[in-house]
Amino acid sequence: MERRKFLFNTALAACTMAFLSKQSFAAAFADPAYQFKPLRGNVGMFAEQGGTIAWLVNKDGIVVVDAEFPEPATHLIAELKKKSNKPFNWLINTHHHGDHTSGNISFKGLVKNVAAHANSLANQKAVAQKQHSEDKQLYPDTTFTDKWKINAGDEHISAHYFGTGHTNGDSMIHFENANIVHTGDLVFNRRYPFVDRSAGASCRHWAVALEAAQKKFDKDTLFIFGHAFDPQKVTGTMADLKAMQHFMEKLVAFVDSSIKAGKTKEEILSAKAIPGVTEWQGDGIERGLTAAYEELTA
Repeated sequence: MERRKFLFNTALAACTMAFLSKQSFAAAFADPAYQFKPLRGNVGMFAEQGGTIAWLVNKDGIVVVDAEFPEPATHLIAELKKKSNKPFNWLINTHHHGDHTSGNISFKGLVKNVAAHANSLANQKAVAQKQHSEDKQLYPDTTFTDKWKINAGDEHISAHYFGTGHTNGDSMIHFENANIVHTGDLVFNRRYPFVDRSAGASCRHWAVALEAAQKKFDKDTLFIFGHAFDPQKVTGTMADLKAMQHFMEKLVAFVDSSIKAGKTKEEILSAKAIPGVTEWQGDGIERGLTAAYEELTA
C-alpha cells in the first residue's frame, strides 16, 4: 500500500513538472527579487526598491549607507544578520529623499547611530513635517558639513560634501581601505536624473561637484550609484562619473542656448533629446530640463 502511494505521488509530481512551463518552474525557485552581493573587501551592495545601499560587515560590526524603504530595509537587515551577529554601529544617509531614508525606521532600536549632512537632516525634517510623517522617521543624530570620518574596525569611512547638486545635502561616502564610494544620487547612471530644486539643487554646480569628486578619488575606485537605467549597472568606474558630469554640462548648455535663442519654456521642455548626449535613457528628461530652465531664469 505504501509503495503504491509512493508511486502515485511520484507520478503526480512528474506530471505536474511536465505541465509547468520552464519559466514558471524557474520562477518558483528564483532568487529573492533583490541584489545582495559582496563587492570588495568587507563591503557590498544591496538593491531592491529605491536608491542603492552599501554595507560593511567586519569584526567590529555593521555599517549601512542608505536604507531604501521600510520593507526592503528589513530584507537587508535579515541578510546582514545571516552574515554577522555583530552590532549595527552606523547608518549613514547620502541625502534625505524617501527612497534613501524612509527605510531608516526599520533600523530603530537596532542601529547605534545615524549620520548625514546637516542639510540632509534639515530637508528630511521639512519633508516629514509637510507630509505629517514625523512618526515614520528615524532622524540622524550625527551631522557634518564638509568632511566627516569614522573608524569601523579595519575600515576607515569618510563622507565628502562637494556642494550643491541633486540637492543641497548630498554626500559621497568612501570606504577607504576597500576604495569603494557610494555616490548617492549624484550619479544616475545613464538614467535621466531627478533634480530637487525644492531642496536646493543646482544643475550648474552638480557638474562642478562631480569634477571635484573625480579629483578626490582615483582610477581604482569602485563606485556605487544611487540609481541606474540598467539595474545591473549600479556600480561602475570613474568614467561613469565623468559621463554624468558631461550630461549635466550638456543639459545646462542646451537650456541656456535655447533661452538665449528666444525659445519659450514650453518649446524647451518639449525636447526629446539633449544635443551631445546619447547614452541617457528612460522617461524623465523633462525633469532636468525644467530644473535647468528654472535655475537659469531665476
